[in-house]
Amino acid sequence: IEGRAIGGGAEVLMALDMRFAARSRAVLGMFEAALGTIPGAGGTQRLPRLVGRARALEVILGSDEFDADAAERYGWINRAFDAAVLWPYVNELASRISSAPLEAIKAAKVAVNAAESPLDEGLAAEGAAQGQCFQETAGRPSRMGKFLELGGQQSDFELTQMRDALTRLGTD
Repeated sequence: IEGRAIGGGAEVLMALDMRFAARSRAVLGMFEAALGTIPGAGGTQRLPRLVGRARALEVILGSDEFDADAAERYGWINRAFDAAVLWPYVNELASRISSAPLEAIKAAKVAVNAAESPLDEGLAAEGAAQGQCFQETAGRPSRMGKFLELGGQQSDFELTQMRDALTRLGTD
């Protein structure tokens, strides 16, 4: 986010899996109550899940604007960065995510989305999603095996080479 995301724009952002903003450029807000209505594109449902009920009411009823740092403190966005750091971080994160198998990305989203269920249901969804990862990768070289061959589960490796090795698994 490198500009204003107010009202409907803020609601669109809340539908995304992750949100990152540039300090000194990003402004978020919900102004609908000042106009005599409420957010109508999911804002009353998504915002409390991100920031909690009390803060959602502050944002919605207060019709105020929030800078990137405040939005980060509230949990409205994942992280706030200086503008020069925003895109390099987002691009690096996207690269790491895209290097993972699609099955793992899908399974992680299914499992994390189940976190809003009762714990036993969420744990069952997590187990099923993990099982699906192993089924869908059967017959292909094991990334887990490659990871162990590179030195995974050794403290020196994990301290010094882990991030690079995990990225390389997606390109080998």
